[in-house]
This record gives sequence, C-alpha cells and structure tokens, in this order.
Amino acid sequence: MAHNKSKREERLHRERLRSYEARKTVHQEGAARRKRDNILWAIAGTLVVALAVFGQIAYLNANPSTPAASPTTAPPEGESNQGDVPDPALAESREWTGNLVINDIDLKVKLDGVAAPQAVASTIALANDGFYNETSCHRLTTEGIYVLQCGSPDGTGTDGPGYSYGPVENVPADNFYQAGTIAMARADSEYSHGSQFFIVYEDSTIGTAESGYTVIGSITSGIEELRAKITSEGTADGSTDGSPKVPAIIKSFRLE
Repeated sequence: MAHNKSKREERLHRERLRSYEARKTVHQEGAARRKRDNILWAIAGTLVVALAVFGQIAYLNANPSTPAASPTTAPPEGESNQGDVPDPALAESREWTGNLVINDIDLKVKLDGVAAPQAVASTIALANDGFYNETSCHRLTTEGIYVLQCGSPDGTGTDGPGYSYGPVENVPADNFYQAGTIAMARADSEYSHGSQFFIVYEDSTIGTAESGYTVIGSITSGIEELRAKITSEGTADGSTDGSPKVPAIIKSFRLE
C-alpha cells in the first residue's frame, strides 16, 4: 500500500512539474513577445515622431511665426552647399526691377543687390531662367504673421532648386517686416535658403532676436490687388496657416 502511494505521489509530482514547466514556457514566450512588441512599437513611435518633426521643419504648420524653406543639411560654418549656387557677382551690386505676375496680378518689384547679393543673385538666375513660371504660392498665414509663401517647384513647400546657400543677409534689426517686403524663406539652418520666398502682405514681426530672414526687396505696386484677390480670401481649409483658398500661380517673374 505504501509502495503504491509512493508511485502515485511520484506520478502527481511529475504531472505538477510538467504543468509548471508548461506554464513557465508560456510565460517566457509571452514575455519575449511583449518585449519584441514593445521594441517594435518604440521603433514605430520614433519613426512617427521623426516624420512629424521633419514635416514641421519642412512646412512648420505648428509654428506660423517661422516661414520655412526646404530642409537641408547645413555645410560647415561659413560655406554654402556647392554646385549650382549662382555667383553673388550676378547681382552686380545694384538695384534690380521687374514684374512678378501671380494669376492676373502684375506686381512691380525691386530687389536690392547691394544688401543681399547672394540671395538676389539666386533669385535673378531662377526668375530669368523661367524656374518660377507656373509654380504655386503654396502657403498663406493669416494670424500672427501675414505672408504668402511661393517658390516651391512642386507646391509642397519641401523642395527647391537643387542647391542651398547662406548665411542670412539683410535682416531687419527689429524683426519688423513692412507690408510689401519680399524675403527668403528657410529652415532652421542659415544655409538652407533655396528658391522659396515670401511676400509680407501686412506689417509683421517675424522671428526673434536670434533669427531672421533675408530681405531681398519689396513690391512697389500691386500689393493692394494681391490682398483683395488672394490673401483676403484666407486659406482653403479655413485655418490660419495653409494653402490659399484662391489658387495663386506665378505666371512669370522677370528682373532687369
């Protein structure tokens, strides 16, 4: 009788041990799976945050105080990205005049090749080569600052001419940009200027004491018509920072 009891207890012990080992295996597999899932979720979350940051830098919807250009990697301090960056000498250290036609609005403009030779040289080269023709002004801000941003070839606000340059030139000391001002958009880096520019259609204070935007010139006539036909209509989705409700297309841009 005692022998049979011993065998039964031994069998029960083995069964309990197998059950314990089975539960242990399930627990370990579950823990490993949760760890793997947590890692995957962390990677996915990091990618989402990275893409969000990239998008914010590219378009900066979340920060309407900073007009943005195409995001670029800044070269060493004091250097521009080399390649097809127009020579500042092209600005000829003089004033340039011309016409910027948006839809049917003929804006008379003047650019200051003395105060901003690199930015003006780039703008002259792009404008007179037809780079801006049929491109859209993709961004309008209607609160805090009042700008219409143009010059993105595909209308997304994330591209440019294939080069970037810097540093910033001709920044207003008080960060005050008078209505009619034309300035270059950029990302955080001073070396991220490209083809995008913005037109200030109402007096605006933009940037901080540590940041600013290169003023290349001004609109000498036509700003009232721009306000009446485009900026006064607001954005397409009714937000304070988005694409204009009235599509704004650059028909031509010539300087001489």
